[in-house]
Amino acid sequence: MLSETLPPEVRTEIPGPRSRELARRLGRVESRNVTCLAPVAPIFWQRAAGSNVWDADDNRFVDLTAAFGVANTGHGHPRVADALRRQSEQLVHGMGDVHPSRVKVELLEALARLFPGDGDARSVLGSSGSDAVESALKTAMLATGKPGILAFEGAYHGLSLGALDTTWRSDFRDPFAARLPARTRFARFGDVDDAERVALQAGADIGAVLVEPVQGRGGERVPPRGFLAGLRALCDRRGWLLVADEIYTGFGRTGRTWACDHEGVVPDLLCAGKGLASGMPISACIGRAEVMDAWPPSGGEALHTQTFLGHPLGCAAALASIAVLEEEGLARRAAEHGERALEQLGAKLAGRPDVASVRGLGLMLGIELSDPVHAARAVARSLEQGVILLPSGDAGRVLSITPPLTIEEPALLAALDVVIDAIHGTVAA
Repeated sequence: MLSETLPPEVRTEIPGPRSRELARRLGRVESRNVTCLAPVAPIFWQRAAGSNVWDADDNRFVDLTAAFGVANTGHGHPRVADALRRQSEQLVHGMGDVHPSRVKVELLEALARLFPGDGDARSVLGSSGSDAVESALKTAMLATGKPGILAFEGAYHGLSLGALDTTWRSDFRDPFAARLPARTRFARFGDVDDAERVALQAGADIGAVLVEPVQGRGGERVPPRGFLAGLRALCDRRGWLLVADEIYTGFGRTGRTWACDHEGVVPDLLCAGKGLASGMPISACIGRAEVMDAWPPSGGEALHTQTFLGHPLGCAAALASIAVLEEEGLARRAAEHGERALEQLGAKLAGRPDVASVRGLGLMLGIELSDPVHAARAVARSLEQGVILLPSGDAGRVLSITPPLTIEEPALLAALDVVIDAIHGTVAA
């Protein structure tokens, strides 16, 4: 188990002088569209452990982001770190689609065991969430012969060109519209009837429905109970594939291994990433064997691969992370701590006209404010008090709370009090 989460300790102004200097250096060498450096520089992380992060100025923070939902087992879990150390002493890089490593086989076996349902499953490994979505889109086209995808308003599936076509936000898509296939139709999230209507209007083009069981970057949006089951029934009735994007929601984040498990839904394809390896860049598209077998056998040149496919370090970290998830009951912890967090947020923010909604599932929580300016200020004020969180949603009105699943309940509730105070202070200002 990880050491106890330490409270925030802020020693300098935020950002501190070393972070500001690093921001100046970064601005000279990185594309200006990557890291936001103005009007206020970010903090620059130096080290992390459990649910704590230290910046370059040695300020200590409580992390309510798990670094984009990645550190499900906490930052630097000893078991994951030890797996990386041991693997690095044996094999750092292999030839993933020519002469694979043993640890790649072990991870694929573990993913097949974790896939919902009782049938055989196969996977394509990648390095990022976008990779997993690209694999799913290609698989769906091979299996159905149809290029069309039904996705949902608010969806975020990645920024590579194939995945970008299925991502809702126009500010991401418009600069590259001329390169996109425009084969995605968008329906209202949470509305099965609208999904069927939009798909049928697209004609015979639709082959698959791509959905996040809970929208992450879209603002921690939890659909009505029965939505996923309704999509499963719709796909079965129309002959479409159901593709679950569980890159954010998977590996215990919502209180079950997969968010689909809340409704007992078995997708045809499932995209996993982020918390899969608790810090290493690895992802997977996992699918029912009969769907994945739409791919032809490799004749020596794989149709879809990459140099780092099945990277041994990533595979070792993923196996260790899965073991921690199961042995330490992190999904159950997420359910219990998330329920208590929602109770606290609901009680302390009740009746506030500036708070539109408090929602979530497991440790994937969102506080939607009425004004995105207030949300941005609340994020900044929380950071000044030693708590890291992010804005989400199309307009940035939602305060996203996705801490490591290993965070202790008292530490989580104390950090949420900081966020609540930041909301109060922001509106009063």
